[in-house]
Amino acid sequence: MNTKTIQITAGRGPAACCWVVAQVLKSFIGALQEAKVGYTLLHREPGPENRTLQSVTLALKGKGLDALLSHWLGTIQWVGTSPYRTMHKRKNWYVGFFELPATEAISISEKDFQFQAMRSSGAGGQHVNKVSSAIRATHPPTGMQVVVMDSRSQHQNKKLAIMRLQEKVAQFQREQLKQQLETTWENHQNVTRGNPVQVFKGRDFRRQQVKRIPSSERMNVKQQLKQGRWD
Repeated sequence: MNTKTIQITAGRGPAACCWVVAQVLKSFIGALQEAKVGYTLLHREPGPENRTLQSVTLALKGKGLDALLSHWLGTIQWVGTSPYRTMHKRKNWYVGFFELPATEAISISEKDFQFQAMRSSGAGGQHVNKVSSAIRATHPPTGMQVVVMDSRSQHQNKKLAIMRLQEKVAQFQREQLKQQLETTWENHQNVTRGNPVQVFKGRDFRRQQVKRIPSSERMNVKQQLKQGRWD
């Protein structure tokens, strides 16, 4: 079975966009249940109004995820009057639907390490050079390794190697998480308008048939966005 992590976000949009995120989540969960795809809610960021969401992150597991997500990944549009600013003239609201990089949990248990005794080098006299007291510890899932030769005791060096390798792998996990958080933040900035993959309309959030914009016309759409002519 495939696994995916997705995020639905209102970006910098107002409360109406946060309302759309909550509605998209309901619709998407319905699609998951119909496709018999399992999901886990990983994180949700509440919006400024009751029953709204600034963003939500889901872990998906099941078959046919690529085909399913091909109908969702990208920009999603809702056409309707803001539930919070009914006199506002704006009728088109956009949210982003993104796939996040996979960051699988890495085991840092001692049982996952491999150890190799080796001769120490450097200062310490003939005893250090002749006895295999140094330890090389390796973590096969990441390929990370450390060599410890602090002590003449192989047992002590092994304990130090375990501690240092655990910290090294933990640092690797922190860097992966940091990268994912940076990607998540970029998603909040990158919600774009135009050429939506899904369009919904009205307070009952009815799905509409999507009219695709040919690639030859997309540059014209981007130009309109820059000029502020796309509402």
